[in-house]
Amino acid sequence: MRADQPLVLFDLDHTLLEGDSDQLWCDFLMAQGLLPREPFASRNQDMARQYKAGTVDVRSFCEFYLGTLTLLSPLQWQPWRERFLRQSVVPRLAAGGRAQVAEHRAAGHCVVMTTATNRFITQLTAEYLGIEHLIATEPQIVADRFTGKAAGVLNMRQGKVDRLHAWLAEQGLSLDAVHSTAYSDSVNDLPLLECVNSPICAQPDPALERIASDRAWPVVRWF
Repeated sequence: MRADQPLVLFDLDHTLLEGDSDQLWCDFLMAQGLLPREPFASRNQDMARQYKAGTVDVRSFCEFYLGTLTLLSPLQWQPWRERFLRQSVVPRLAAGGRAQVAEHRAAGHCVVMTTATNRFITQLTAEYLGIEHLIATEPQIVADRFTGKAAGVLNMRQGKVDRLHAWLAEQGLSLDAVHSTAYSDSVNDLPLLECVNSPICAQPDPALERIASDRAWPVVRWF
């Protein structure tokens, strides 16, 4: 990224994607017989409820889904994650969101996907959308196996801001040196939206919609 490039950040789940990657992944694994329906179905739904309410514990949320990766090695997962992309993700990508990503890329902006979902699940989605840069929760891998734990700062809530600052610092830049825009649907991303120059709420949840109304933040709806 260059200092003169506008920075554009896109959340993924419920922003570009109609659904949540973690929950869709869990549903996909259960449908393929790789995970038992119980207790995963009920826990998946419970995590979704807590996330929407903004009350979920960040580490518990991220590591519940990271735990599903311990079943196989990264290499063994490859055909499954490709099938997941085709069957569960691509059909749910919002046309309006894809067009917005393409518009920013065509304008020469630096486009970054920033998501609480782990990199192993979301890397292929970013590539499919033509987004070069991805900031995501990092799964810990030891001896070529997933441990079910996260490595480093979780990319969720304030963690998204911390990880963004770290990513920019790696390139010799700081957030106050660039013009920044962020798209998100969730009140969980309020710290990220508050730290950029141009926050944009994409089909915001009720809590974020109230904040957007109070602060006159733009709202877009892609699905």
